[in-house]
Amino acid sequence: MSTPQPISSALPANQRVIKLLVRQDVRDAQRLDWLCENIARNRFLPVPPSENIFVGDGDFRAIGAEFLRHFVKLGDLRETDKVLEIGCGIGRMAVPLTQYLTTGTYDGMDVVADGITWCGQNVTPTYPAFRFHHMDVANDLYNPQGRIDPNAVALPFPDKGFDFVLLTSVLTHLQGAETLAYAWEISRLLRPGGRCFLSLFLMNDTALEGLRSGDNRLTFNPDEVGPTWLANPEVPSAAVAHDEEALLDMFAGVGLKPAKPVVYGTWCGRPNTVSYQDLLVLEKVGSP
Repeated sequence: MSTPQPISSALPANQRVIKLLVRQDVRDAQRLDWLCENIARNRFLPVPPSENIFVGDGDFRAIGAEFLRHFVKLGDLRETDKVLEIGCGIGRMAVPLTQYLTTGTYDGMDVVADGITWCGQNVTPTYPAFRFHHMDVANDLYNPQGRIDPNAVALPFPDKGFDFVLLTSVLTHLQGAETLAYAWEISRLLRPGGRCFLSLFLMNDTALEGLRSGDNRLTFNPDEVGPTWLANPEVPSAAVAHDEEALLDMFAGVGLKPAKPVVYGTWCGRPNTVSYQDLLVLEKVGSP
């Protein structure tokens, strides 16, 4: 008489593998939630003085932890990735990444010299794999005296040197030609299969409807014609929205295509979403 086998071992091999993967996914999700919760309340992590923060309102640690969760869950960020952040500000995304990356590395760039100085003094000494670089690119909001033309930006890194490039609320301050210049650089810097995570304002029919309802913080004129919309024409870089279809076509032209469906935000009045801005993940699919 044969010995009864446990139910799990009696399953076909492929089903056992699926069950193990599901369990691992659950464990990974629980670990990520635990990590993000601890980052949000860890008073020993560096935080700049409130008067020096120029990257928006809200809790510095909590917002960084929230985006770390997005980077991993939506962007498939790995602990071993080589990460580039364009527009790193004063380290709001870098600080939580110090608690996630293991053998990975991080390079952050920004046009605001004071933010780079603070990060170099308060992050790099403890986390030497985290490096910060000032790029003196002109921007009418953050760096009006910058020497580098934003339409011809060239970042000082070798081709295919990064696995993950992130830009949180950067395209919200860039217009069409500037965005295209950065798109070419992102494509050049990403290895094939690498990912680019962006938070931004994507204009489409639903967003235009929401803006017409008036239930929003931003003053984009829904009756204007894209491909970009300015919330304040007197300060063009204050807030910029991009036509979704045109922007995705532009990225496709440089070899960057959506890796996942867009996660739309609440900025134009949408209810019940996970973010204020829209979240877009692109993948490098080869040479444009």
